[in-house]
Amino acid sequence: MAHSHTTTPMRVRFAPSPTGALHLGNVRTALFSWLAARATGGDFILRIEDTDQERYVEGGDLTVFETLRWLGLDWDEGPEVGGPHAPYVQSQRKALYTEYGEKLVAAGHAYWCTCTPDRLEAMRLEQQHRGQPTRYDRHCLSRQDEIATHRAAGGTAVLRLRMPEGMSAWDDVVRGRIEFSNAEIDDSVLLKSDGFPTYHLAVVVDDHLMEITHVIRSEEWIPSTPKHLALYAAFGWTPPAFAHVPIVLGPDKKKLSKRHGAKRLLDYRSDGYLPAALINAMALLGWSPPGDEDILSVDDIVKLFDIHDVHASPAVFDPQRLDAINARHIRLLPPAELAHILGAWLDRDPESLLPLIPLVQERITTLEDASTLLSPIFSTAVIWGDDVAFPPKNVTVDQAITLLDACRSDVAANGTADPTGLRTRLTETVTSLGLKPRDAFRVIYCALFGQPTGIPVFDAMAVLGQEATAARLVAARERLVPASEQV
Repeated sequence: MAHSHTTTPMRVRFAPSPTGALHLGNVRTALFSWLAARATGGDFILRIEDTDQERYVEGGDLTVFETLRWLGLDWDEGPEVGGPHAPYVQSQRKALYTEYGEKLVAAGHAYWCTCTPDRLEAMRLEQQHRGQPTRYDRHCLSRQDEIATHRAAGGTAVLRLRMPEGMSAWDDVVRGRIEFSNAEIDDSVLLKSDGFPTYHLAVVVDDHLMEITHVIRSEEWIPSTPKHLALYAAFGWTPPAFAHVPIVLGPDKKKLSKRHGAKRLLDYRSDGYLPAALINAMALLGWSPPGDEDILSVDDIVKLFDIHDVHASPAVFDPQRLDAINARHIRLLPPAELAHILGAWLDRDPESLLPLIPLVQERITTLEDASTLLSPIFSTAVIWGDDVAFPPKNVTVDQAITLLDACRSDVAANGTADPTGLRTRLTETVTSLGLKPRDAFRVIYCALFGQPTGIPVFDAMAVLGQEATAARLVAARERLVPASEQV
């Protein structure tokens, strides 16, 4: 596909609510915004939308920063980096929203309302009973003088948008032409009685003042867009372009959300996934790169990404596909880089891990798999799995003892530096015992690792060294014949 359509730098934003951990669905939207900015040489702005004080989670903003930083989604303006449109936290911009709310009232585009929750509930029930759509009946529109007196005396009210007549329409970057009849749209609250704005007022004021050119957000915001367009028109501002990206579904085709199966994004970090693999997997949720290759570096994705190529149909997140992508990213790392990453993961010197990289790089899906494979080598004593049968099936106790003794003699005589020679000599012993190599080598695996499989056993012996290998073989023999019974 030709990539000629987007060359103008885009100013985009990611504006999460600090209501808890970010999950894959909302971070995928952040990623598309970041990619759009990076692909066009534009700016990625981070803004914290914390006007819903009831849902605010202490430290929620710090979790947002940590998640984006782990993934490498750096922001050009926003909390902790500043910028010309500070502050980037909505609760610190409260006076602005009040000021713009008053402008709407003065121009007749908004009005104050004092209806109680009880009255609104009764109104809704009455509308439902008549089979009408439920929306505010403008009861307070004709009471503005009365409400002004009430507010002057210290009473509270909410500010409502006066939705204009007619149609709302826009050309969505992802979906094409979208139209709504404004008669279907409610007169939404813009300022709450506590003086805090609702999302609708704050998002329009901030996107305009921060010069956002493209609003990239989930398709769930489509029904709100007519309200936002009405506000842009009321202020006399040019609206940004809207790109409503598809929602992310779980493997069961239900929406991925905190309440439904979505892990915290940072849990992927603790499970041993690489940030680049997660970005690769998330980018493919709703976007297809031109060409056949879907294992892409972050730089590759930035070069290829165009927001116009995002599809409208829902994207299904498949954890197995993430595993496959993560495994491929691990395979493609230069060994020294993987040693460095695993050094941090296992808290070991990367240099000491270099000889082990060829043994694990093709065998692991996540970094945690490397812990499983390598921890038996690093532990001072063998930790036996609870359910490990020793000797394994098809090997008698006598055969196992003979094999362990032969192995120990060989290690004592020849050391462990030559895995190939060791394998050749022990294979002869195995054949002479009439055993299949696979069954027999399980005895040695168990002796060295306390489990029947792991990294190639003779290479592992080379890493363990002569002394540690011999000690483990002796300890395993004692499991079969306690020292007290040995002649």
